[in-house]
Amino acid sequence: MTYTLLISEKPQAALRIASALAEDGVKKVGKGGAYWLEFVRKNKKHIIVPAVGHLFVLDTKKGDGWDYPIFDVEWVPTFTKKGSEFMKKYFANIKFLSKNADSFIVSTDFDIEGEVIGYNIIRFICDQKDAKRMRFSTLTKPDIIEAYENMMEHIEIGQAEAGLTRHYLDFFWGVNTSRALTQAMKKFMRNAFIVVSSGRVQSPTLKILTDRELEIKNFVPIPYWQLELHCFVDGKVIVALYIKDKIWKKDEAQEIFKDCEGKDAIVKNLESKKYKVLQPLPFDTTTLQTEAYRCFGFSPNQTLNIAEALYNQALISYPRTASQKLPVKIDYRKILQGLSQINAFNNISQELLSRSILKPREGKKVDPAHIAIYPTGEVPKRLTSQQMKLYALIVKRFFSLFGDPAIREMSRVTLSINGHDFIVVGVKTLDPGWIKYYDDFIKLEERILPKLEKGQVLRVKELKMIQKETQPPNRYTQASIIKEMEKRGLGTKATRHEILQTLYDRGYIKGKSIEVTDFGEKVVKVLSKYCPKIVSEELTRKFEEEMEMVLQREKKMDAVINEAKDVLNEILVDFKNNEEKVGQALSEAYISFKKNEKIIGKCPECGGDIKIIVSRKSGKRFCGCSNYSKGCKFSTPLPQTGVVKGLNKQCDVCGYPMIAVKFKRRWYNSCTNMRCPTKEVQKS
Repeated sequence: MTYTLLISEKPQAALRIASALAEDGVKKVGKGGAYWLEFVRKNKKHIIVPAVGHLFVLDTKKGDGWDYPIFDVEWVPTFTKKGSEFMKKYFANIKFLSKNADSFIVSTDFDIEGEVIGYNIIRFICDQKDAKRMRFSTLTKPDIIEAYENMMEHIEIGQAEAGLTRHYLDFFWGVNTSRALTQAMKKFMRNAFIVVSSGRVQSPTLKILTDRELEIKNFVPIPYWQLELHCFVDGKVIVALYIKDKIWKKDEAQEIFKDCEGKDAIVKNLESKKYKVLQPLPFDTTTLQTEAYRCFGFSPNQTLNIAEALYNQALISYPRTASQKLPVKIDYRKILQGLSQINAFNNISQELLSRSILKPREGKKVDPAHIAIYPTGEVPKRLTSQQMKLYALIVKRFFSLFGDPAIREMSRVTLSINGHDFIVVGVKTLDPGWIKYYDDFIKLEERILPKLEKGQVLRVKELKMIQKETQPPNRYTQASIIKEMEKRGLGTKATRHEILQTLYDRGYIKGKSIEVTDFGEKVVKVLSKYCPKIVSEELTRKFEEEMEMVLQREKKMDAVINEAKDVLNEILVDFKNNEEKVGQALSEAYISFKKNEKIIGKCPECGGDIKIIVSRKSGKRFCGCSNYSKGCKFSTPLPQTGVVKGLNKQCDVCGYPMIAVKFKRRWYNSCTNMRCPTKEVQKS
């Protein structure tokens, strides 16, 4: 018996699609530890079989060692890679089911990566040149049915080839530059074989972070002075600043201070102005990641993982989008009616439903594959605390789009003393508008000034002359660098968080407020000197634009790939000419980096460095003092499982070094002193 075979991206999505399309129930069939789902629609048997993401990856062909450049690559099953063996059962099921299928439908996520997943399965496993294509932005039943009834006759080849192009370029760049760096270091690392990674987007991103790091380190503060005036008004105190925010010469500040000291202030001028605060724009991927970081401290990667879980439960639309558009066809009233069934959102939903017209504020950005992120109106059944936080953020953002602009009033009062002007600014909300819908996630400053009249004399409480210094720029956070990458055209909404995580994993950066390690700095310095194209934003952005042209069918995939090979060949020729200099500089930096990485703090007995040491005899790890040869016998045990990192701080209770331990994917902080009173608290 033949049937129609649908390919989904993940098991949870397969169940949603089958449940939506089935006209007479769904049958779950298990095989080899995985399963597929059978159902009937329009008197035709259908089977939907899930993948688990990319079932194929690019790899070099065998026998090439660690030479470079290498462009002879092939697509291989992902299950052949260490750590991905579990994928084999999903691969086998698709292979088995494809034999008796008479038609094929790709129902993976409708974006570049989803297209690559589906296209590779169709051509490599199912041995087909094409397939029909479902396109949907949510996993709700109405959207799935509409996507099935109006499916595309062909795979979206523009998306597929744009995705394939990205995979080829990223692989060529990553494998060749990483091999080059690794080979350069090899001769200087004795018996150690250290793999140093680089990447088409990774290296320019690291350079952006390094440029900021160097700007902070090389920053020379400039002193300046401010004059701060404190006046009594009706028993309260208002604070005004001298009209010149920064006075660069101390003599000038002192002269003004003397002119004003001991004198009353007069209200010279009163101004007020009302202004509108427009509603926020709909969430795209980057703004969702940025807002979730601001509100909850979620990393971009964490936010996207949570959003994927909400999408797979049909609670929100597809979270990987660059769009700020919400078309009328999604039926705002139906969504609000659904959200009104949730107690926390009932009041706002009902208030918005009472409006005769519902028109959300939209932005300019569009995405050919998906619209902006929005709640579907489905009622959640069970959410984790993190999922509930992100879901509430998305729902309330959706509410705020339909609100009225907030009305605020800014007041500016000029106070004069002996011909010198001081300014005090007040601001208050007259009408909260949309802010009342988004109030859990936004706090506007309110500075209410007392009633004042022109010519009014104010008694001065004190006049302060304050010395300050200019401050260096802030370090990037995980959210702000993602936003900066988007602004500069580096990476995509689907890959930026992964690139950032790679920089952490390689030891190039650390901390939530991102600090580039000495090794990360050295990598950028060496590449900038000897192979500047590897860290070139312009080159990376150029290929991003060309991949967009492939997506739009304005440029051929092969042309972009061949151009990338030519550019990479030029880069690697330059690299080989400087290989020894690069290798020596990087190996010295790496040895220093690994040495410092083992230091977790200062010895509480002699002040030496406390290091992580692994016993050659037992293989166990412990903390020991660098002054052991000088007679210091300090040591303390360490956890024997999990990743251990120093926190560069001492325990507030006992003074021993603190460590961070990663165990079962979670980090926790601990004192290295086994007798520390904090240990007793943890036990209780």
